[in-house]
This record gives sequence, structure tokens and C-alpha cells, in this order.
Amino acid sequence: MATPPSLHDDANAVPEPPARPRPGLAARLWHRDLAHYPATGRRMAYLAIVVVTTVVLYYMLYIQYAVATSIIAHFHMTYSYFIWVSVIGNAVGAFASLAAGLADRWGRANMVVYGLLIAALLVLFGLPNASSKGMYLVLFTCVSFIEGVVLVATPALIRDFSPQLGRATAMGYWTMGPVIGSLVVTTVTSHTLDTASWQDELRYSGASGLVVFVIALFALRELSPALRDQIMVSLRDRALVEVRAKGMDPQAVQQGHWRQMLRLDVVGSAFAISVYLLLYFAAVGNFVVFFATVFSYTEQRANAVANWYWAANAVALVVAGLLSDRLRVRKPFMVVGALGSIVVTAAFAMRATHPGTDYYTFAWLFVGIGAFAGFAYAPWMASFTETVEKHNPAATATGLAIWGWIIRAVVAVSAAFIPVLVTAVTPLVDHGAEVQAAQVQAGPALAVVGAHQELFAELGKFPPTAIPPDLTARAVKEVGPADLAVVQKAQPQLQLLQEYGPKVQKAAKDGPGQWRTWWWICVGGQVLFLPFIFVMSGRWSPKKAREDAEEHQLAVDRELAALTAERA
Repeated sequence: MATPPSLHDDANAVPEPPARPRPGLAARLWHRDLAHYPATGRRMAYLAIVVVTTVVLYYMLYIQYAVATSIIAHFHMTYSYFIWVSVIGNAVGAFASLAAGLADRWGRANMVVYGLLIAALLVLFGLPNASSKGMYLVLFTCVSFIEGVVLVATPALIRDFSPQLGRATAMGYWTMGPVIGSLVVTTVTSHTLDTASWQDELRYSGASGLVVFVIALFALRELSPALRDQIMVSLRDRALVEVRAKGMDPQAVQQGHWRQMLRLDVVGSAFAISVYLLLYFAAVGNFVVFFATVFSYTEQRANAVANWYWAANAVALVVAGLLSDRLRVRKPFMVVGALGSIVVTAAFAMRATHPGTDYYTFAWLFVGIGAFAGFAYAPWMASFTETVEKHNPAATATGLAIWGWIIRAVVAVSAAFIPVLVTAVTPLVDHGAEVQAAQVQAGPALAVVGAHQELFAELGKFPPTAIPPDLTARAVKEVGPADLAVVQKAQPQLQLLQEYGPKVQKAAKDGPGQWRTWWWICVGGQVLFLPFIFVMSGRWSPKKAREDAEEHQLAVDRELAALTAERA
């Protein structure tokens, strides 16, 4: 039996051509095409740069959700306004993803490099110094536009530099970008929020973005169109890919991309993974709010419990990618991951309504959810790019643009829908803290009022300046001047409690049940994911997949021999 090709197997690599005069610095910072497929060391370096770029980009994007309550308080936003910041940002990001389909024609690397620069400057200097909530919305929308472009360009680069037999591992590392970005967010904030402001947290992320931009500016390259527009099953295909590239016309394979991608196995599977990730989107955007309003967690504690989710997910993505590539199948991993996610998310939905559920119960539930999600997602990303390649490898960015548009549209719709379903969140976020503070400050006055309810009910019928003299005298006699002065001093707090207290009290009662409904909707999205696994490219049986790889290698050897003989 043939030995399975390794990710590091350069045995059949074409020797590097003699060194040519290097172009000037300015040219190298814009023209990034590689005329030859890179050796393993350089290829791994490019993949690492793409992954690190993705991590820092999502660190910059997700940081606002970790300090959501502070941003809301600073700009005097309502919770609904903050949600619409996210909705509008994701909607703009969705259409930016469609525009990023041009990466099939224009290339990917410059979109990533200079997009990262713009995003870093916006987060470092723009958002922390926003003069109003309207300006904050505009700047965050700009950051989301960049994210929509990079969301498509980075996995396209990962696909270009990873043959199919190493694709799941590479996609596992790429998918760690958003996940580790989330982990960085929660780790940094859980350790620094006691001494740093929300502006400082944004600046930390923006500064890290500039550091990674400098690295990518000088080091990141991409394959030339003739190389990236071919299917590469293993590194042993390198010689054939380079021979083919010499006779290819890249313009000839760039026709009809959108028509070729508008198919059930592309569009349907992109929608399926988007609804499968509903819980992930809620974790990014709403875990802090959920734990603050239902379990009274601080921002730091809420971010700390989320760390368990991100850490487990990151490890599972890599493990699943390695196993998927070794066995050469994707679909069994997707099924196991989806079924496990359904079971553990259902358990979370049931426990999330119990006020006695402790921190470590949530932590272990998040470990399970994160691990199973990783087992589903890394193989799915590999299978999706292979499904796109089946139709046209030159349309990779177009297929990923459709996926990017759908996933961002689902995020926007789900973000807009949560406040409609979980109506308790708005009064709790908008007035919960001030009602709680008013209760503490007005505690002595509330005790006095409680002891003389009938009297204060009569006093409440009149404005403070129009209370009849006989009623005032009665109040002084029954309550006493000192206690009456306590009540009069606490009037602002008492009025606030009268206006918002009942709404906050009702929201606190209704909130857990409303959140439980949303968690069950997330379970439904995971169930919907299952049938679309069957329409995607790839084998179920490792044995059949291994036979396919061996047949492919024989075909490659024959074609390479024929092309070599023809050119000779």
C-alpha cells in the first residue's frame, strides 16, 4: 500500500529556480505573487501569518462585546442601540464579504495586509476617542466592513497553501483565529478590567493589530493565479501543478464564477453552518449580558467562564483537523460534532434557567459545547472548500464570499432578533444597575414608607409642593420630623424606583425563561445542520478515501509524464 503523503513531504518537489534580481521594496509591498509553489518551511510561515492575522483581527472586532456594559454606560446608549450597532456592522460586513469575491481576480494578500492596517488604526485611535454613540456606530461599521473582506480573503489563502490532504488541519488552525481571538479578549479583560477602562481594552487590541500588520506587510505572499486556480490533492502534485501553470490562461477560468457557485451544496451548506453557529454568535455577543442580567456576574467573571468555551474549542479544532486529514474523511467528524453539540447545548438550555447553577457547571458545559463544535467545524471548512473546488478551483474566493455573506447575514438577523425574543434584557441593561443602586440608597426611606403605607399612599396623590397642610401635619405627627426628612431626601431614588422598579422586577423574573427559548433555537440550528452534511463533497469511508488518493496519485504521475514528454 502506498505511504500516505505527509504535509511535509517535499520528495517530489520541483527544485527552486535560480535566484533572480529582487524587485524594489515598494514593488514587493504591493506585488506579492509567487511564481512557484513554496517549499514546506516557507509555506508554513505564510499559513502562520494568516492565522495570526485572523486572531488579532477578531480580537479587535470582539473586544467591544467583552466591555459592552461599560460602552453602553459611557455613551448613555440603550441596550437596543448597542444591539443595532452589531446588526448594522454585520450587515455591512455581509456585503463586504460579497465584494471580497473579487479576490479571485485581484488576489488575497493585499486585502488582508492593508485591511488589517485600517482596522488597527480604527480600533487604536478611532473607537476609544469616539465623540458620540453615532460616531461609535460609524467607526464600528468601518471595522466590520474590513472584517467582512478579511473573512473571505484569509481562508482563501489557507486553501491556496494547503493541499486537500492537509486541508482540515490548516482550516482547523485558521478557524482558531476567531476562537483564539475570543479567548484573547476574555483572557485579557478578565485580568485587566479591574485597572483598565474600556478605552484601554480597545487600544490594547489595536496596538496588537499594528504589530501583526508590520509582520504581514513584509512577509506575507500568495500564489500566482495560475497556481492557485488548480486543485492540489497532496504536496506530491506540486510538480504537475507547476507544469500546468505554464500553459494556463488565468482569464479563461474566471468566467461564470457566481453561476457556478449558486448550487445547493455550496449555498445550502453555507446556510447550514451559519445556523449551526447560532450559539457561538450568542457567546461572542451576549454571554456577558446574559450572565450579568441572569446570574449577576461582573464583566470579568462572565469573560472568565467564557474562557472554557474558547479554550476547548481551540484544542478540538486542531485535533479534529489532524484526525480528519489522517483518515481522509470529513463527514463522520461533522456528524459526531453536531450530535454532541445538540446534546450538550440542550443540557445548557435546561440548566441556564436555574439560579443555583454554579460557575463550574457552566464551565464544564462550555467545554463540551466547544469541543464538539470544533470537531464539526474544522472538517466542515475543509469539506466546503473541496466542494467549491469540485465546481471550479479558480472560484474559491467566490464560494467563500457566498459563505461570508450568508454567515454575516445570519449574525445580523440573530442579533436583531434576540432583543425581540428576550425582551427582559432591555430594561435590565438600561435600568437594572440604577434600580439596584436606588434600592440601596433609599433603603432607610423604603423602611419608613413600608411602615406607613397608607399615609404615603395619600401623600403620593399630590405633588410635593401641593400637599394639603392638614396632611402634612398628620405626616409629621405619625412619622416624625426626622424620618420624614429621610423620605424627602430620598425622593429622586423613590421616583426612579416607582418608574422603573416594576419593569426591572418583571424582567428579572421573565429573563431566564426567555433566554432558555433562545438557547433551544440554537439547538434547532444544530439539528438543521445535519442533513446538509450529505450534500457536501467527500467520502464517508476512510478506506474509500484512501483508494481515491492512490488512484489520484497514479493519474498525476501519468499526466506529469505525458506533459513532460510533450514539452521535451
